[in-house]
Amino acid sequence: MIFKSYSTIRFLCIAVALFLVSSSMLFAQESNKIIILDTETQQPISDVSFVYDNQKGISNKNGFIEFSYRQDVEMQLSHISYGIWVLNESGVICAIENGTINKRIKQVNLFPVTVIALHTFAFEKEMIALDYNDRLSHDGGDVLSKIPAISGIRKSANYGFDPVLRGFKYEQINIVMNGAQSAIAACPNRMDPPTSQMAPNMMGKVEVYKGPHALRFGNAFGGTINFVAAKPEFSTKQKVYGRISGGYESNGNILRTEGMVGIKSKRYDLGVFGSISQGGNYTDGDANEVLARFARSSFGANLGVKITEKQHITLSAHRNFANDVDFVALPMDLREDDTWMLNAGHEINIAGHSLTKWKTMVYGTFVDHFMDNRLKELEPRLINAQTDAKTKMLGARTEGYWKFEKQNLYLGADFKSENAKGEREREFLMGPNAGNIIIDKAWQNGTINKTALFAEYQLSKGSLSFVISGRVELNQSSITDADADFETMYVNTDATQLNPAISFGVVKELNSKYNIGLWLGRGQRSGSLTERFINYFSVGNDPYEMLGNPELKPEANNQIDATLEYKSNRARLNFDVFVAYLQNYISSEIDTNLSPNIPISPGVRRFTNIDNAFKTGFEFNWNQELFLNLYHNFYVAYTYAQNLYLSEPLAEIAPMDLRYSLYGKLLKNKLKPELRARYVLKQNRVSDEFGEKESADFGVLDFHISYKVIKILNLTAGVNNIFDKAYYEHLNRAVKSKSPAPINAPGRSYFISLSLSFM
Repeated sequence: MIFKSYSTIRFLCIAVALFLVSSSMLFAQESNKIIILDTETQQPISDVSFVYDNQKGISNKNGFIEFSYRQDVEMQLSHISYGIWVLNESGVICAIENGTINKRIKQVNLFPVTVIALHTFAFEKEMIALDYNDRLSHDGGDVLSKIPAISGIRKSANYGFDPVLRGFKYEQINIVMNGAQSAIAACPNRMDPPTSQMAPNMMGKVEVYKGPHALRFGNAFGGTINFVAAKPEFSTKQKVYGRISGGYESNGNILRTEGMVGIKSKRYDLGVFGSISQGGNYTDGDANEVLARFARSSFGANLGVKITEKQHITLSAHRNFANDVDFVALPMDLREDDTWMLNAGHEINIAGHSLTKWKTMVYGTFVDHFMDNRLKELEPRLINAQTDAKTKMLGARTEGYWKFEKQNLYLGADFKSENAKGEREREFLMGPNAGNIIIDKAWQNGTINKTALFAEYQLSKGSLSFVISGRVELNQSSITDADADFETMYVNTDATQLNPAISFGVVKELNSKYNIGLWLGRGQRSGSLTERFINYFSVGNDPYEMLGNPELKPEANNQIDATLEYKSNRARLNFDVFVAYLQNYISSEIDTNLSPNIPISPGVRRFTNIDNAFKTGFEFNWNQELFLNLYHNFYVAYTYAQNLYLSEPLAEIAPMDLRYSLYGKLLKNKLKPELRARYVLKQNRVSDEFGEKESADFGVLDFHISYKVIKILNLTAGVNNIFDKAYYEHLNRAVKSKSPAPINAPGRSYFISLSLSFM
């Protein structure tokens, strides 16, 4: 019996092995017919050349190519309007399974833009590719730190990194999801900037547009950061997909998990996402403990439904939670943050017409935020303070896309309503007011409505590509719960302003490797809810209380960008230099006629316009393949900014940042070691008006190594800050203590993470 059983098992094993071998041979020999589609319009692309092993061909008028699968072989494709791109083996398999290859027309990448890929794209080479460890991040602002042109204001050691792009910050940067939706910080001190609500594991990529040029996505005053969710992918066969990732960092005992599971078919694609992260205090390079506790979770779902072959709808909802987060640079800590982000979209593709696509989206974001000082170790404790605040954003966007032989036109409109309200409660424990409770109105239930029309026209003529874009926005602001003292300060607290913006760009292809570009743009924006309506809250980079000004004039940015790009099979180089002249720049001045609400505050600053300011700077990126599957990348960014009214530097400008990485793609791309070096120069250009302090230079070295154990399992390990350097970023706020000092970065930290993927 035992012998019979053994023979049966052996027979079954041989049969299964023969079946697998024969199936793979059949799969390899089978002829596959794939259609190549334009990503934006979903229209077929004809005349695409492809080379795949010894197979060659050109897509027909219906966009189809035909080939037989080859193991461990890449496919190269090219088209005059879409450029050259490569599908690796997994990309070819994905194309066979889905029956499609999608490609975006080259014109969309003309802007001075950096693209971060958060998921593996089979069909496009992105400029900065991030791995599954970045999807484990609990904060969208942390993901942006990969780009030297973006620095971050930190008021917490581990949460709420507020991005600064070329010295532009807060509402000077247009931060959106899917080109429209955003969030309003419900904390007056921006514990919860919009980037903190962008869950990285729900995103496909992040587009960073520099300057006032990408006007389709909103008021791009200093730049636009667009978090783009992964688009629904429909499959001819029903397919279940998913992944789960986890990681641990030793310094701070940080645990992170994230995952998703989905199912797709010919008519629908449903994905459910989730992530949980938490950590404690860490030690800096001098072995000092830094308060850094945080807990963060995010859950959501994306649904795409194909109504017909030409149109589909998308529905998305996600919810973010945060609890008991230490904000060592602020007088309060975040105790609870509960945010909903909801949106619905419709897209229709129209064949046989110049109007090829129309997209519409409606959305809502609701933030419920509570903070207090109960966890602060205060000696003596003069007051107990807490703030309960809520913000909401409602909006809609619609856009049509016209495609002609050598021209493209985008035309649309959008609407956005922003509202913020909250009350601070101060309970006095000592002094003459002991036992009294005072209520302060944060934004006085302020509302800003923005209604806009926009257009973008693209033209290709020989080796020249032109882009002209424009936007006009009607901005209306008001308050409905005004503080009595605030009303006595201003004749009118309501305002209606018109903000036009225009940009013109031209890119010249010098040859197959070089192109140069020149961009001229003017953007204009009105004051934010905080700049107009904040009511005696310390929300700036110094301890002064801030008073809003509803009479602020719109500020304007007149900017020039010049770009140079070099591309070859083994190297890529990008250089971007900019000059910006700012008019009616929104800043603040100390008003000695006003008294602060909190006695320990040194005084009150009132938001105001200054005549003009000036910024200039550059970014340079060089990526090159060396030898033996080794690569290196060098990136440097610098911004110079001057307050021309006070003849001194503008505040909160990061110093020059240089980064170098040496990495390999070994063992058929399974083993990827990487050594990362970063050096940041001293910042001695500081603002005396705001009491800004100089910061020292520093250098850090990290080592990462990842290995694909099997096709579905990736393992990454490494060490950050190898030499345990004590340092801090220039934009880090100072810790609230008897001897305040900026928040130091973590010292040496070991980490490990793994990801199991069935995508």
